[in-house]
Amino acid sequence: MDYKKLRQAKAIETTNRKRLMKINPKLDDGSGIYFLTRTDENEISYFYIGQAVHIIQRMCSHLTGYQHIDLSIKKRGFYSEENPFGWKINFIHYPVEQLDKMEQYWILEYTKKGYQCRYNKTSGSQGEGKEKINEFRPAKGYRDGIQQGKITLARELKHIIDIHLNVSIRPEKANNKVSIKALEKFNDLLNEENYH
Repeated sequence: MDYKKLRQAKAIETTNRKRLMKINPKLDDGSGIYFLTRTDENEISYFYIGQAVHIIQRMCSHLTGYQHIDLSIKKRGFYSEENPFGWKINFIHYPVEQLDKMEQYWILEYTKKGYQCRYNKTSGSQGEGKEKINEFRPAKGYRDGIQQGKITLARELKHIIDIHLNVSIRPEKANNKVSIKALEKFNDLLNEENYH
């Protein structure tokens, strides 16, 4: 056994536990259902619901993992006054034998409330009744990455322009057909729907 790696892993977990306790001081290692929720810049709400025999230990694994939700936590961070679009953490204790049933229940309830179910890939549970509810994403290739980059750039530019800038044709070019076409092309580039 590599004790150095084990010590490093324990040190990382200890640091992550402290970080999680700052976000929600009520977190513990009891069994239950945990809820990760966030609302983005466009007021769209998302959720991830999971079950855990040891809640805080499971949350620590999300901070070092590479699942879809893990990557989103790394990208978006946790909610704070400085980060209003980050993930919030909550939980409800349940006995281990109720975890499958309650995970399925809460996934359905949050879906009914209008939350976007982007991160849960199944209806919950570790056993019977587990159904696929979200398409697993196919592996992306180079062209898909380019396309996603265009969408992200269009979204970011549109956001900056909407908040901070006015984009218009120069007065001396107001009746110039080439300038009018250039403005139309520019606006088309900002429309992320054109990239789908």
